[in-house]
Amino acid sequence: MRIAIDARLPYYTQGGISSYVRALMTQLPVQDSANDYLMLHARRAALLPVAAGARSVRCWTPAHHRLERLALAVELWPHRPQLLHSPDFIGPLAAGWRSVITIHDLTFLIYPQFLTAESRRYYNQQITASVRGAQAILADSEATRQDILERLPVPADCVHTVHLAQDARFAPQPQPAVAAMRTRHALPDEYFLFVGTFEPRKNLPALLRAYALVRQQLPDAPALVLAGNSGWLQPELQTQAAGLHLQKHLLLRPDFPAEDLPALYTGASVLALPSHYEGFGMPVLEAMACGTPVVISERGSLPEIAGGAAISCAPDDDASIASALQSALSDTALRSQVRAAGLARAATFSWERCCRETLRVYHAVLHG
Repeated sequence: MRIAIDARLPYYTQGGISSYVRALMTQLPVQDSANDYLMLHARRAALLPVAAGARSVRCWTPAHHRLERLALAVELWPHRPQLLHSPDFIGPLAAGWRSVITIHDLTFLIYPQFLTAESRRYYNQQITASVRGAQAILADSEATRQDILERLPVPADCVHTVHLAQDARFAPQPQPAVAAMRTRHALPDEYFLFVGTFEPRKNLPALLRAYALVRQQLPDAPALVLAGNSGWLQPELQTQAAGLHLQKHLLLRPDFPAEDLPALYTGASVLALPSHYEGFGMPVLEAMACGTPVVISERGSLPEIAGGAAISCAPDDDASIASALQSALSDTALRSQVRAAGLARAATFSWERCCRETLRVYHAVLHG
């Protein structure tokens, strides 16, 4: 059988979904030598690494283009795959192949106010047609699977939970590497940390207010570092920090280099992810794998992914977030317990297992 994987997204953006795509590209052909694999790349991008035996195909159609369902189907037609996996929500029009799609979250349906108008249009106008054309849907978490069943017209036996994983490079880093990272990025010896896109869904205004409360109780509390991808919330964050008198204590590090993330996590006192909603929450696993205590909100997939190895807070309650941050920082016994539990929990996730479970779905779709 010929199986195609849509791998165009990593050309345009980095992050959890792009890590997922790269894992599929490098591991699926290794685990499944019985089938042939086509990897669909953006035409202008440098070709990403693929496993031996897989073949790369350059595509003109940009990711997230308003006409991509038709345009990508036309481009793929000459290659005649038996199955196409679209790992970024939206699959092209069916044209003789079976379709598997991955839905990472339903923010655009549950919290539409947290997306730009352009993003809402892209997903809302196409998601129903995409799921109706799919023979199987993968969800990053059971929480996302339940959201899909509640809000989209799909049968339960068509939706499968397949957890993602952190890359193997996320592990406790040696102190010289951490010190060098701090020097490169002008970071202090201790800091609270957030990693992710600066966007409303991440609940960063509440995190800043909670951090200000922590500083009232602990004037010498570590700085707060926000690292990740620039988003459409960044100017408001700077204004809010000024209003809370946090300018000297808030360190924005947008577009933080991926190669420095393991050292960044290792050097952090606490990772905070008080999101309103997550379909998976990759920074939780990455931080736990680096031995960093984690504070999460009691929402979406985060409790499921953390598996009891994190300190929880109510995302709509600034005092609850502040209390969790302070406990994670100051309670020595709790820090030790959470750190050990996090390392053990992170070790249960792997891209090898993710791809193995994905292959089971492929085989069921092709031969069921």
